[in-house]
Amino acid sequence: MRSILAGAAAVIQPRKFMGVLAVWIITLLYVLFQGGKTSFMLFIMVTVLILYLIVGGLGGVRRARGTRSLYSEQDRPDLLYAGGYLRVKLNVTIPGFLPMPYVVVREILKRHNGESWVFEESLIPSFTGRGELLFQTPQLERGRYTFEDTDILSEDIFGLMEHKGTFKAEGQFRVLPRAVLVPRWQLYERRARLAGPQASLLQSRRETTQINGVRDYVYGDRLTRIHWNATAKTGDWKSKEFEHESVPKTILVLDGSSSAYYNSVQFELAVSVTASLLGFGIRERIGIGLCCLDKNTKVFSPAEGGAERQKMIQYLIDINAEGRGPLTTRLEKAQRMFPKGAYFVLISPQSGKPALDTLRWAESRGMTPSHIQVRNPAAKNRGGDWLNVLKSHGITGYSVGTLHELPALLGGDPVR
Repeated sequence: MRSILAGAAAVIQPRKFMGVLAVWIITLLYVLFQGGKTSFMLFIMVTVLILYLIVGGLGGVRRARGTRSLYSEQDRPDLLYAGGYLRVKLNVTIPGFLPMPYVVVREILKRHNGESWVFEESLIPSFTGRGELLFQTPQLERGRYTFEDTDILSEDIFGLMEHKGTFKAEGQFRVLPRAVLVPRWQLYERRARLAGPQASLLQSRRETTQINGVRDYVYGDRLTRIHWNATAKTGDWKSKEFEHESVPKTILVLDGSSSAYYNSVQFELAVSVTASLLGFGIRERIGIGLCCLDKNTKVFSPAEGGAERQKMIQYLIDINAEGRGPLTTRLEKAQRMFPKGAYFVLISPQSGKPALDTLRWAESRGMTPSHIQVRNPAAKNRGGDWLNVLKSHGITGYSVGTLHELPALLGGDPVR
């Protein structure tokens, strides 16, 4: 009996439990010294109440279990982009046979940078102890998210004691950076006029005779292009996919210096610009790579495949602008990963000597530099002076203040 009381006191609020126990001792003494039917009935009632509280404290929500399911707007949480939200379904099972008027479920969602959100909802379990909780997260920013342990709280039917249980329901997901569709990039068109046929216009890149796979038939494809074997196997019209003539490789260099950004919004803009350009490269079959100058310098070699691009996008999820030191010093550590003749695209808010030294470093190693300056969205200066400096050095430059400006700026169209 003593061990049961000790276990109950450990899971029930000590002060309230001691109060109920004191009442039980008083009724016991009342039976021993007074006797009679009334005292005995009172003692039995208090004993039954204490047994109910002990059983409720040792079982019930203390042994609760649950499973979690995540759903996005596309029903695929692995494709969630920044600005989206998730719908969460938590199925809770509470073993036992004692009735519960309701339980309170508390969830904690943590982001990789330490931010957290608390969700608290009440739930009325069924007679079998099962319940389902549905809730929706707020709009989420880029990052890696994890659900912590779930707390479940309940009270007995008299409202005397509060019981608490904890269980772990797995729930992890990642939110991809924001990205916009970039239909064309003027950089390649300018180089076409300067560099000759190797950097031909993307829109007029000629196909070779080397087959690179099979794709769905598009109205207007010639009969010679139809892949008859694939068409016969699948029952749908299929066409041959040919490799295109090569263009110079491109490497995007994302500045992750902690001192370079005015606030986190500006850094998120830089990450979104990078993600948008990676999307452009894969659509246009450009060998595109990525260099992140964050806390650690990470370089992905230029590649055309979708799998490689996914690795780059996944890496962008976790970076936090924790880099320190000059950009050129960090670039020197990975200079062997930069192919000669490539386009070197610096994505950074910096201007002046630090940015110019970085662009000259790329030029001295046989690459063609350009700069996408990421402005503070709250600043009124549109970066015209810096763009004139770049132009005087023969370097292509853009100044981006919001993500929706990017397609027009890169395409050479006026920004509205």
